[in-house]
Formats: sequence, structure tokens, C-alpha cells
Amino acid sequence: MPEVISVNISEIRGTQKHEVPEIRLVANYGISGDAHAGDWHRQVSLLADESIDQMRKDHVSGLVSGAFAENMITRGIDIKNLPLKTRLRIGAALLEITQIGKECHNDCEIRRAAGRCVMPTDGVFARVLEGGLVKPGDSITIEQETAGGITQ
Repeated sequence: MPEVISVNISEIRGTQKHEVPEIRLVANYGISGDAHAGDWHRQVSLLADESIDQMRKDHVSGLVSGAFAENMITRGIDIKNLPLKTRLRIGAALLEITQIGKECHNDCEIRRAAGRCVMPTDGVFARVLEGGLVKPGDSITIEQETAGGITQ
């Protein structure tokens, strides 16, 4: 069963995110208390633990939750290959995927240390359709996959 492994926030833009016990998602806004919340398409960032595992296999040390500026680490779902507009029920919240990948900023610590970073190819961004609490251990279900026609 796909699940949330970690939830992370940063109160100030440009600082590394840190793990918290739970996050409160707010519809059309993002995560309460996170510096990247707002009325835009990248309200929440997600990254699969499987992608982080690949960086660990490449001998990148010190990869703590939030190291890639991700709000949620997932496990058991191929999140980077879901189509745009896929809707995910995560805990009590409903998210819609709006962007896959992003360009690393020039001062990306991971890219400088390892020579590459997984966020440009594996990071996923979403907007919050329905708010609610999300914490580690919460299940993730696909409620709608637009390109594949899957509806639950």
C-alpha cells in the first residue's frame, strides 16, 4: 500500500526543509506554515523514497528528510510517472499533480556534492484541492488518473 514516509516544511524560503510530525494542508493554498504556500501551482512537493534510495546507492551521504526541499516523501507509488492532473488522496487531503520535475537552482547543495539531483526528473508538485492533516504512515490512493482514465 502506498504511503507517506515523511512530511517536511521550511518556514523561510531558501532554507532546507525539516521533518515535522504532521502537516495541515489548506485548499488552494498549500501547507500551513510552509514558506512555499500560496496561490500557485506548486503548493506541495513530493518525492519518492525510491528516488532518494537511488541517490543513496550513488554514495550520497547525509540525505535526511527535506534534503531535496520536498514536503512529502512517499513509498510504494511511482509518483514521477503519474500524468498531470492525477488526483491523489493523501491522508485527509486531496491533491492534484500540476508539474513533474523542476530545474535545480544554481546553489543546489545536492547537485554540487553528487554531481546530480533527482528533483529535476523525479520531483512532483501539486495543488491542494481539499485540505486536511497528513502525517507519516498515511495511505496514498489514486482517485483519478486523467490520461489513463482511472477513477476510484
